[in-house]
Amino acid sequence: MTGRTPAPFTADDYRARMGRAARAAADAGLAGLLVAPGPDLVWLTGYTPTAVTERLTLLVLAPGQDPVLVVPALEAPDAAQAPGVAALALHDWTDGKDPYAATAALLDGAGRFGISDNAWAMHLLGLQNALPGTSYTSLTDALPMLRAVKDAAELDLMAAAGAAADATFEEIREVPFAGRRESEVAADLSRLLREHGHEVVDFTIVASGPNGANPHHEVGDRVIERGDMVVLDFGGLKDGYGSDTSRTVHVGEPTDEERRVHDLVREAQEAGFRAVRPGVPCQEVDRAARAVIADAGYGTYFIHRTGHGIGVTTHEPPYMIEGEELPLVPGMCFSVEPGVYLPGRFGVRIEDIVTVTEDGGRRLNDTTREMVIVD
Repeated sequence: MTGRTPAPFTADDYRARMGRAARAAADAGLAGLLVAPGPDLVWLTGYTPTAVTERLTLLVLAPGQDPVLVVPALEAPDAAQAPGVAALALHDWTDGKDPYAATAALLDGAGRFGISDNAWAMHLLGLQNALPGTSYTSLTDALPMLRAVKDAAELDLMAAAGAAADATFEEIREVPFAGRRESEVAADLSRLLREHGHEVVDFTIVASGPNGANPHHEVGDRVIERGDMVVLDFGGLKDGYGSDTSRTVHVGEPTDEERRVHDLVREAQEAGFRAVRPGVPCQEVDRAARAVIADAGYGTYFIHRTGHGIGVTTHEPPYMIEGEELPLVPGMCFSVEPGVYLPGRFGVRIEDIVTVTEDGGRRLNDTTREMVIVD
């Protein structure tokens, strides 16, 4: 994750987010939140250090206290430029001083804190050494919904990212496939995503023929052949918010079985989408999509969850999987992406990003889900 969350967010927007996060921490029985560089810090303050190093940077959010960003003194001028930093106090420390002692002065010495999942172990251990009476839990485990519900401005950015991914698909379907390497088509996808406004390309999966049976296939030098099914899964960040879409195309005319499996996955994807409505547990989206595939006899070939949250990262909570009982809430954004993977033969996946509305769901991807024939 690089870059800063862009306009239209202001210091007041970030102040509201930090206040909401602090209140959520209190409701969860925590003394506060400790947020290291990464997506949570970007979402809460708009700040990304130019380089994440061994020097401690940490946002301290505690109920009833003003937010504080602990930052190395040499990075304080850059931090001060971030839009959300105007809504908090900077607490800088210089090389040669103990940053953990400086941070300890801001914390309840007997408190339990939520800490960023991506915080460095050396920093957590340093805090524990400075305050042996404290304890810590994963921020994501404690507050899984912290970033899940998007406001209107965030939803506009998510929709724009989805439209850019759609425009990429409309162009990639026109490029030659047969006789070219997967890596060459992946390079086309990356170029098109950037041309349509993505500042970060997170992944460009091009899985042809038998490689399509691996959901996370690493693009290689296999030459795509006429008669191949090709899974395309691509996305990244546009203006700080994520896109992620999958379509499965066919090089030349498909067999009856290939068309049948593609239609099955399309029906499952539609069933998952139609299960989306406020108050429904996340697992019901997975159940709806999975039932279609299982009833057709392909249940053992659907080997991953139906979806994942998306926002300032392309994978985040909540997850559409059996056992996830968090209810869907208007403003949540996540993928609906069932698939069937036949080892040694081919795979099919169809994925849209969906947002929960007041009375159902809305797709943020609008390209055809019918099978597309490419050359």
